Amino acid sequence: MTTTPAATVLTRNNVHVSGKPDGRAIMFSHGFGCAQEVWSRVAPHFEADHRVILFDHVGSGGSDLSAYDRGKYDSLHGAADDILEILEALDVTDVVFVGHSVSAMMGVLASVHDPSRFGKLILVGPSPRYIDQGDYTGGFSAADIDGLLNSLDANYLAWSATMAPVITGNPDRPEVGEELTGLFCATDPVIAGHFARVTFLSDNRADLEAVTVPTVVLQCSEDVIAPDVVGDYVHEHIPGSTLVRLSAKGHVPSLSDPDELVAVIRAQL
Repeated sequence: MTTTPAATVLTRNNVHVSGKPDGRAIMFSHGFGCAQEVWSRVAPHFEADHRVILFDHVGSGGSDLSAYDRGKYDSLHGAADDILEILEALDVTDVVFVGHSVSAMMGVLASVHDPSRFGKLILVGPSPRYIDQGDYTGGFSAADIDGLLNSLDANYLAWSATMAPVITGNPDRPEVGEELTGLFCATDPVIAGHFARVTFLSDNRADLEAVTVPTVVLQCSEDVIAPDVVGDYVHEHIPGSTLVRLSAKGHVPSLSDPDELVAVIRAQL
């Protein structure tokens, strides 16, 4: 689907492959403000029997920041195209795609564009639209999102320190929020501001019914970013999907309860 050299693709997205070379591929895709390190307590558990693929979305982590094109990444389709380019560069089919938060919708878009690359989607805390509209509940009003984006633009580091503990939940375990704060603060503020707008203003509800790949929706408890009603919506609108409710609290179970997340993903394999 691309003429971009494989080596360029793998460098651009800081791709790391580990595990069993001939095992079924499993790809872990991180959400907003994070990098592949957010999977550090999850991905190694699959290396004994899977080919594990980790990467950074352009603009995050160790990716090539010079490759961040605001035009390309002005919608989630740009990142979805990158996912397909990585799979093509690695010559991967039948991949188990594990996407957290906004990257869950990137996986949806990529699988709709080329389902031949995917064997299963595992969507962790997905949301096709964050803003309430009509009888749809996304969890936020338009004013909520405007306020969130404005505060992010005004002082990204302060926003990160304030929002990370809210996003992770678990107020009795401040170290979980502090870890996410560290990931947020390692992201370029200008890119983060643009990506935040793309993320929180996106609407991918119409894409859900086009998914043909077997899909599992993992819904965390007490998730303020993607509440239960959103997980139910995704499940109801992806044909034949399975909904699994986690005990893990907050929006980032790879940090707050990696053991449960590993066990649930393993059960789906």
